[in-house]
Amino acid sequence: MNGGTVMQLGLKASTNKDQIDDRLQYHPDVFEFHLTDQDFTTDGWEHFLKMVSYVSDQVPHIVFHHPMKWHDQRCELYTNPSVNPELYEFVIQSAARLIKLAAQTNSYALVHGAYKSAISNITTQWPTIAAAQDAVFNEMERLREIAPEHVVFENGISPVYGYGDPELENRIIQANLPLAFDISHAFIAVHADNDALIESLRHLKLQVKHYHLVDSMGQDHDSLPLGKGLVDWQRVVNELNPTASRIYEINLADQRHCQEMMASHQYLTQIVAEKNNQTLV
Repeated sequence: MNGGTVMQLGLKASTNKDQIDDRLQYHPDVFEFHLTDQDFTTDGWEHFLKMVSYVSDQVPHIVFHHPMKWHDQRCELYTNPSVNPELYEFVIQSAARLIKLAAQTNSYALVHGAYKSAISNITTQWPTIAAAQDAVFNEMERLREIAPEHVVFENGISPVYGYGDPELENRIIQANLPLAFDISHAFIAVHADNDALIESLRHLKLQVKHYHLVDSMGQDHDSLPLGKGLVDWQRVVNELNPTASRIYEINLADQRHCQEMMASHQYLTQIVAEKNNQTLV
């Protein structure tokens, strides 16, 4: 996707039509569906496809966010098929299904390389973190082959797949993976170090196809509106790949109203306007 204007508006919702209509009133450039395992039931999938058709008539770029959980178990790409075959089957088959749909609809399927995992959870599945990491890279490369232009892999707060570690980022670059970059996840991973966040953004910039713009205090997954955390957005805005899509992924007080996302857009728009004015002076 070509991002065109710097200030594209990206919003997110479930497949609930009330939520979708709330977002569409603002005429977003990008719309991201936040999916659950219920969207992969027969009835859920049928409804989802209707909503995809409905949104695609009004929004030029769509992203499908792979479910975070299946039966209350985290959908981790490092899931070991020998340890938890049913979860593994759902994770891989649902991701493949989304990627195929993304190819058919000229969209992106977003799959998490990892979420936030206690070391003990990882080592119940694999003997070492490195082995779990190898499993994730193997699965990402297999999934990418389905439709390389229609899948992106998102960073988590996990040693298995997170940004902020230059060595791991070098492996990501070498694998030529198409990336989604969540600002808050990277910021938490580097312990609220804005310099390290900027380095990571620069290092991975050319491979990033989609951003989650979200603030954080840098301690845990707080998903704050822009300007309410410690991320230095004055610097971050200069490091975003201009050809990538983006959405505001903010915790909402009410899922039917996205005012926190719109406030974040207003905040970033103001920063960009001020920078442009300074450039003109």
